[in-house]
Amino acid sequence: MTQQDVHARRGVVTTEADGRQLLEFRRSWPDPIDDVWSAVTEPERLARWIGRYEGERGPGGQGLFFMTHEGDDEPAGSPATIVECAPPQRLVVDTAGPGETWRLELDLTEEAGRTVLVFRQRFAPEADVADVAGGWHWYLDRLEAEVTGGEGPGDWEPFWAEVGPGYGRDVTG
Repeated sequence: MTQQDVHARRGVVTTEADGRQLLEFRRSWPDPIDDVWSAVTEPERLARWIGRYEGERGPGGQGLFFMTHEGDDEPAGSPATIVECAPPQRLVVDTAGPGETWRLELDLTEEAGRTVLVFRQRFAPEADVADVAGGWHWYLDRLEAEVTGGEGPGDWEPFWAEVGPGYGRDVTG
């Protein structure tokens, strides 16, 4: 991956009017919107790039989400609630993050023959967003591999050595 590719794929953090920080990623693929939606919602495909959800599906659905690619043999499930689900354009999920509830927003649109995914997450004004942003970068690269059938980002350590400096992290030791 070239440095230009890494930069273009990096999440952008902006400050909102209320002081919260907004992390946003934009990714796009030539694949149909229904295929990308399938990759972020169908159990078999979801499990290949991020984890599994066990619970009710649809708006208001509650369950547990297991991030199965974190290196844990038996990952703990985090409570999750489906806030919005409007196939194939929008999915909003609340899940337990470290010390707070994370609201994750995914919007899909079709633009110029491509499916565009916009992923958003908001953080408190004082939050250190860099490590979370790097993690979502890795997972969204894994999603791309699921959508396109291409190569995923591989192991975390070499990936973070490449992209971490772009998030302001010294990853040399």
